[in-house]
Amino acid sequence: MTNAWRKAAKAARAERGRAADSAGGFAGACDNGGVTAVSTLPVLSGDPGYGDPADALPDAPGSALKLDLPPLTLGPITVDTPVILAPMAGITNRAFRRLCREYGGGLYVSEMVTSRALVERSPESMRIISHDDDEAVRSVQLYGVDPKTVGAAVRLLVEEDRADHIDLNFGCPVPKVTRKGGGAALPWKLDLFTGIVQTAVREASKGNVPLTIKMRKGIDEDHLTFREAGKIARDSGVAAVALHGRTAAQFYSGQADWNAIAELREALPDIPVLGNGDIWSAEDAVRMVQQTGVDGVVIGRGCQGRPWLFGDLVNAFEGSSSRHRPGLGQVADTVYRHAELLVETFGSEMMGLRDIRKHMAWYFKGYVVGGELRAKLASVPTLEVLRGLLDELDKDSPYPGQDAEGPRGRAGSPKKTALPEHWLDGRVLNAAQQADIAAAEVDVSGG
Repeated sequence: MTNAWRKAAKAARAERGRAADSAGGFAGACDNGGVTAVSTLPVLSGDPGYGDPADALPDAPGSALKLDLPPLTLGPITVDTPVILAPMAGITNRAFRRLCREYGGGLYVSEMVTSRALVERSPESMRIISHDDDEAVRSVQLYGVDPKTVGAAVRLLVEEDRADHIDLNFGCPVPKVTRKGGGAALPWKLDLFTGIVQTAVREASKGNVPLTIKMRKGIDEDHLTFREAGKIARDSGVAAVALHGRTAAQFYSGQADWNAIAELREALPDIPVLGNGDIWSAEDAVRMVQQTGVDGVVIGRGCQGRPWLFGDLVNAFEGSSSRHRPGLGQVADTVYRHAELLVETFGSEMMGLRDIRKHMAWYFKGYVVGGELRAKLASVPTLEVLRGLLDELDKDSPYPGQDAEGPRGRAGSPKKTALPEHWLDGRVLNAAQQADIAAAEVDVSGG
C-alpha cells in the first residue's frame, strides 16, 4: 500500500468518523497495511436484465446517498468495493455468486462447509468449495468446533491452493449446531474460541491467506460474547471481523443492533470491522456506514431474489441515485438464467430445478403473479416446464415499487437457544464438555 493510499484511506475514515459522530454513532480510524495482489472489479453483463446499467432507473433528483468507503484490505487482497456477500447455506453456491458478480464488485463467499467433511473430502464439501475460473477471490467459509480439525481443513485449503480467503463461522443460530456448542454458541467458551482462531490463523498464514471471522452478538442479551471474541480474534491475527447485530436467540427476528456493530468498530480500531444485519437496500448500507463507521458491509438475506442489489451498491459508491427496478419480464429472465446456472453447478437438471424452487417467492415478492402459477413455479421439475411457466407471466408488468422492497426470507421468532448441558455455567470447557465437543463436528450447514 502506498503512502498516498494510506493518507487517502485515513482521510476517508476520519471524514466518515465525523459524519458518524454527528449522527450519534461510533467511528474508528484504521490503517490496515498490506500489499495489493488481487482486486475485485464490477463485472456488468451487456445482456438486458442481467446487470445492464440501462436497467437501473434513477431516483428523484437530489436523493442520492453516497457510500463513501476506501477499498477493503485483507492481507494481500484488496477488495475495491468493500461489500461482502454473506455465506448462506443453500444459497451462495457458484450459480448465485455468478449472478451477483455480474451486477457489481465485492467479495463473494461460498456456502459454509463443515471442517470434518472437508478433511474427509466428502463429495458435497468439495462441491461447496469449488469456484468458477473467473472468481477473482476464491472465498470459503468453514465451520468447526475442534481446533485440530479446523486447522486440518485450513491446511488443506492452503496447501492445495483452493482458497484465497477463509472465513470462520461463529454466527450460525441453527439448533442442530448450537446444541453441540457450535456456531453462535461457541464464543461463550473463551478457551475453545481462542484455540480455534489461533490454530486457523497459524495455518492460513503459511500460505499468506487472510483469515476472517463472522459472529453474532452472543447467545442472548444476558450472554453476549462479541466484545471478548472480537478482541481475541484481533490479537490472534485475523484480517477482519464481521458482526451480525443479532443474538442467536433472536434468530433473524426483530431488528439488528447497529449500536453493537458501532461499539465493536470503536473497540477494534486497528483491524477492519464489517457490519451485517438489515441491509435491504443501498440506502440501508449507507446508513449503516454513517451510523457505525464500519469498513465494509455484509449482505445476507437482502439479496435473496435480488442479485441486482450489488449493482445498486456500486451506484451508491459512485454517488449515483440509479437503482435497479426490473419489470416482471426481466425478473423472469433472471430466474431462468439462475436455473440454468444451477443445473450447471450441480451437473443435474433435477437437482438444479429442485434448488431454484426456494428462490421463487423471493424473486417474485410484490409482483403480480397468480397463486396457482406461484404454486407451479415452487414445484417446477424441468427447465422446459420452467420456460413455459415463465412465458405465462405478463412480461410488460412494471416494477411494483415498495411491495418488492424490504425484508425477505424467513425471520423466525425469538427462542431459547439450544445448548449443551451446563454450557452457560462457565466461560471455559469442563472435562465432560471437552470430551463431547467433537460431537459437534457433524455435516451441518447454517449462516
